[in-house]
Amino acid sequence: MQLTLNGREVDVATAEGVSLLELLRDECGLRSMKDGCAPEGSCGACTVIVDGRPVVSCAQPASRFAGRNVETLEGLADEVRRSWAQAFVGLGASQCGFCTPGIVMKAEALLRRVDHPSDAEVARALAGNVCRCTGYVSIVRAIQAVAAQRAGVEPASSGDPGGNAIGQPAPRYDGVAQVLGETQFVGDMEVPGMLHGAIRFADHPRARVLRIDTAAAAQHTDVVDVVTWRDIPGERLQGLISADWPVLVAETEETRYVGDMLAFVVARTRRAARAAAALVKVEYEVLRPITSPDAALEAGAPLLHPGGNLLSTSVVHRGDVPAALAGARHVESGTFTTQRIEHAFLEPEAALAVPDGDGLRVYAQGQGAWEDRRQIASLLALPQERIRVTQVATGGAFGGKEDLGPQAAAALLARLTKAPVLLKLSRAESLRFHPKRHPTRIEATLGCDADGRLVAYKARIVGDTGAYASLGAKVLERAAGHACGAYRVPNVDVESRAVYTNNLPCGAMRGFGVPQVTFAIEGLLDELAQRCGLDGWEMRWRNAVETGDRFGSGQVLGPGVGLKKTLLAVREAYRSARFAGIACGAKNTGIGNGVTEHGRAVVAPLADGRVLLRHSWTEMGQGIHTALRQVCAQELGIGADRIDVVVDTERELDTGETTASRATLLGGQAVLRAAQSLREALQAADWSDLVGQEFEGTFKIDWTTPIGPDVPDPVTHIGYGWATQVVILDDHGHLAKVVAAQDVGRAINPQILRGQVEGGVHMGLGYALSEDFATVDGVPVATTLKSLGIIPAAGMPEVETILVEEPLPDGPFGAKGAGEAVLVPTAAAVAGALRAFDGIVRRDLPMRDSPAARAALPRLAAVRE
Repeated sequence: MQLTLNGREVDVATAEGVSLLELLRDECGLRSMKDGCAPEGSCGACTVIVDGRPVVSCAQPASRFAGRNVETLEGLADEVRRSWAQAFVGLGASQCGFCTPGIVMKAEALLRRVDHPSDAEVARALAGNVCRCTGYVSIVRAIQAVAAQRAGVEPASSGDPGGNAIGQPAPRYDGVAQVLGETQFVGDMEVPGMLHGAIRFADHPRARVLRIDTAAAAQHTDVVDVVTWRDIPGERLQGLISADWPVLVAETEETRYVGDMLAFVVARTRRAARAAAALVKVEYEVLRPITSPDAALEAGAPLLHPGGNLLSTSVVHRGDVPAALAGARHVESGTFTTQRIEHAFLEPEAALAVPDGDGLRVYAQGQGAWEDRRQIASLLALPQERIRVTQVATGGAFGGKEDLGPQAAAALLARLTKAPVLLKLSRAESLRFHPKRHPTRIEATLGCDADGRLVAYKARIVGDTGAYASLGAKVLERAAGHACGAYRVPNVDVESRAVYTNNLPCGAMRGFGVPQVTFAIEGLLDELAQRCGLDGWEMRWRNAVETGDRFGSGQVLGPGVGLKKTLLAVREAYRSARFAGIACGAKNTGIGNGVTEHGRAVVAPLADGRVLLRHSWTEMGQGIHTALRQVCAQELGIGADRIDVVVDTERELDTGETTASRATLLGGQAVLRAAQSLREALQAADWSDLVGQEFEGTFKIDWTTPIGPDVPDPVTHIGYGWATQVVILDDHGHLAKVVAAQDVGRAINPQILRGQVEGGVHMGLGYALSEDFATVDGVPVATTLKSLGIIPAAGMPEVETILVEEPLPDGPFGAKGAGEAVLVPTAAAVAGALRAFDGIVRRDLPMRDSPAARAALPRLAAVRE
């Protein structure tokens, strides 16, 4: 077929059923448009302009565009590309970058029609584009900045990225390439002789696998091999903590959820591999799934794992709770439920494995390259040193890419075929495969004295951890330790259980169990405030922890507690609003609970005057590459633009998963020490004399302790991030504004931190009002991004971010983690605002019955709950 592509007439071959996206990427070699949901057409990452109008290319057959004029981001004029890059980088409108090129193309089409779009016009134009990182606030600003520039008007913010020193808004590392679609994600990679993998998933959440028949699949055109459990040379069971998750389910075994993998297919094309995977026939004995924790814990319930259906129990016990509650002036009790949530990172999971001598090189986008290496080596029965994992740009994660994903399948297929293998999940496969946020039930009782000061808290927490352990035990442990929220409670009785079911696994997601328990205690706190005759701010002020107080886990807090500063920062906003809710949040920095943690980094001076910085943390949009470059630049006294960053297991820098809001603290301290070593060496030698040398920095935390009643004086974490948020509704009960005060210790890059807060607020609002990854009998109801209930740009209120700096002594320059704490208080603050508006006490998430939900996501107005 013929078409005009970026101003040139081209002839290109296509086949029936090929989408425009496939044509542009596979036949024309263009990579700016991304596949985030094909063929759904609802994320917008694949947007191009056709005859002047924006089109989602994944949802349209290529044949429809014969003779049409197609423009991609690669084809825009250089000065146009520069303006978009300057605005988006300068105003922090790109984080992971996967969605950004599609948003730029949608915005370009808008500005060709509208010279000066309002906030509402920009938001409406972005209706078909999903961004999970930014919360859209900075995107709207960037689009309007480009519009102002085109009109010859100096925008309110020119998009000047500022300096590179600590505390300056240095431009995001690789930011220009992200905006222009030049950043290479795994799915963009191509190597000679590359084959494509596909997965045959289970049909039932619980069924005995009687027979797996691969004959028809093996005979399909272009198929190279079909692999089952028999072909695994090493350990078939893998897992981050508990090795209970089979890479491939064997005959005679039971499936445990619909994301279980039964066979892998490798073929010469992705289309052939996926078609062949559908031909793998499986005979089952279908069994009744166990889909609730209560059912799983009943006497006589089917055993889902050899060790039992109770994965873990975490206990915090201090003081005499019954006596304290009996003597309390006011006591409130309630049961709170929270829902299962999908991460909805924009880049579906993918991995590329390439034979490398007698080993493998794996290009991965997970959250822990060294953890991937360990499990892949175990799976293949190879020494770890024969597996090299290179961390590729990650298009969002939020905890959802901590577990071993398609890396295992790609590595196994590459090892068996002795050829490179790329395996990418579709959006529908991603939704059914990776772990989610835990749904929980929290039965809680909170008591206070006549002045509103808390005296005791009792909670029983049950989390549905789904089919496999993942990090479920740690999530519920974290829930127990944070059950008292950000408050001083002298008597505590908390028990938290993680229970196996046949639902999708649940594990790490931004907040890691803390948003759930915060929703509960904040709700009871609001009820006690009313009974005491106090407003929400005063109730929290009287109970907010300070240095020297005991945290809920029992830890005596050292320096770095900025909670009261965040409360002071929002007081006027709360008290001046007619309908407002307020909530506080605390979130640990570091895994803690007795785990030894490390930071490791290497800096190496290069002959051209640049510096190579090696560290171990995954950049998934949170800005860790940028922050660590700034730490290094500050110490060396050079520009951050002279520093290149690599994360690769070819150097032994294992520090575990990028999780627990710890990368800035641990990584920053390691980078600081490595840079200090280089700086000291430069006092006695010239730069050229040091080329070829490496300078290592390490940082170790080995003094935290477990939680539990047998630990009398625990030190459960390195430190904590603190937050207070106020949610304000208008006279119709719709979201009007969120004021978010965040204690970050020290703002290494304030612009990136503001982006984290704005994105966290967006995710927290969705958690509060509209998002729900529902299942029926263990089978997901949601099979598309569109069905998840993510709040669009038009549903986002104004967000005012206030960065509070209360230094943490252990942090680099006083910095502490902030990425997770930014959404911990949001749902509770929304519930408080809704109660102020209509007087209804809401204890179940999401709060879809509310006017705020119906306005933020209009299609909910048509849903009868």
